[in-house]
Amino acid sequence: MSSGRQRAAVIGLGSMGYGMAQSLMRGQFEVVGCNISPEAVERLKEEGGLGAASPAEAAEGADVVVCVVVNAEQTEHVLFGPGGAAVTMRPGAVFMSAATMDPESSRSLAARLEATGRYYLDAPISGGPAKAASGQMTIMASGTPQAFKASDAALNAMAGTIYRLGDAAGPASAFKMINQLLAGVHIAVASEAMAFAAQQGLDLAKVYEVITGSAGNSWMFENRMPHVVSGDYHPLSAIEIFVKDLGIVQDMSRAARFPTPLAGAALQMYLAAAGAGMGKDADASVARVYANMAGVTLPFTNATRKKK
Repeated sequence: MSSGRQRAAVIGLGSMGYGMAQSLMRGQFEVVGCNISPEAVERLKEEGGLGAASPAEAAEGADVVVCVVVNAEQTEHVLFGPGGAAVTMRPGAVFMSAATMDPESSRSLAARLEATGRYYLDAPISGGPAKAASGQMTIMASGTPQAFKASDAALNAMAGTIYRLGDAAGPASAFKMINQLLAGVHIAVASEAMAFAAQQGLDLAKVYEVITGSAGNSWMFENRMPHVVSGDYHPLSAIEIFVKDLGIVQDMSRAARFPTPLAGAALQMYLAAAGAGMGKDADASVARVYANMAGVTLPFTNATRKKK
């Protein structure tokens, strides 16, 4: 490790993780990346980073390990599976978990890691790939004061907004699930509105223009509905993400005996899209489900599967 530079391991170099790795490099971290596919690791090496074949190799000597995988199961595998990071993390290093998961899973993983003398920061993220790459994303974080201290420089390198939400793992994950409830419902209802507009014979580009300048707008409408206008469903955030996330919301609400009917209805639309073969397409593909049900034609130029 170069003198005076902290070392960060980034596990998971997808659209968000890769941008976070870039932000850490700009923040003068020595960054080593690990990913299930080698192409992203090679790209990182070309930009000045280092590569590792396993989480254990990436975590060795790191001051901070940033884990940007999908869910609690994958996070557990990164930490405690074969070739897991927990074995090689030095005592006093911090593991930052960016995955979306239920609060109980976060608390359990934190307890297991902290029992070994390492720190765990519950640190789910929001903002999209562009903000991740520019160091301007939002991080919702909770953990011990020691975990925050150990991750302070990395947080500042990666995020424009940092919310400190508690002194133990769990609350940050709960905040993220509230965000995902809203995001998933907003995308589904925006898709419903756009498909209905098409059924009414309206110009979708003009609908987008009018709504984004009116009270019915939302961040998700403005960000996602260009997919529908252009017909390009190449994914930045895929349908399966909200199958997972709204499924977690439903599990949490059932356990708490709290009704979440709108989230449940939105989940059914994502399930319908996934069942129709659109699981890897952009999450705005919910509009295509509405269109198919109503016999409405939407623009279509690109997706991860052929149009049926």
